[in-house]
Amino acid sequence: MKFSKTNTEIKTHYLYPAALFADTEPHIVDTILGSCVAVCLYDPIKKIGGINHYMLPFWNGNGLASPKYGNIAIQKLIEKLHSFGCKTENIQAKVFGGGEVIVTEINLFKIGQRNIEIALKTLSELNIRITGKSVGGNHGRKIRFNTESGVVMMKLIQKST
Repeated sequence: MKFSKTNTEIKTHYLYPAALFADTEPHIVDTILGSCVAVCLYDPIKKIGGINHYMLPFWNGNGLASPKYGNIAIQKLIEKLHSFGCKTENIQAKVFGGGEVIVTEINLFKIGQRNIEIALKTLSELNIRITGKSVGGNHGRKIRFNTESGVVMMKLIQKST
């Protein structure tokens, strides 16, 4: 899909789980979420945004501190935006995902709910205003984030039978 920006195309990027993305150039970033959570951060002054897609709420200190974990992914994304000159007090957030989409023993761990809780808690502690969210439930989500405008389009993914 092509997006025009004053006669030029905006670059696109697909965000895989356990990753984050931010760039000073405008991008359209797509990702698909189940129990994972994506936090979209946007600085309306700089017109720069970034997104993460994490799978688990907390890094326990063992192994690599990767954006697979919410407490790492959110902090690393903020650091990336800071490196572009964004200020925490200007950053706004939108939070998506955390659905319990597969009924298995793993649901006993409430991964989706815990992923949501770490996002909301971390953003609150950092005084980052949440301007939109679609979280929880029992369906997945496909999101498309415009890093230049901060606009997020979301589509619920229904379970197929």
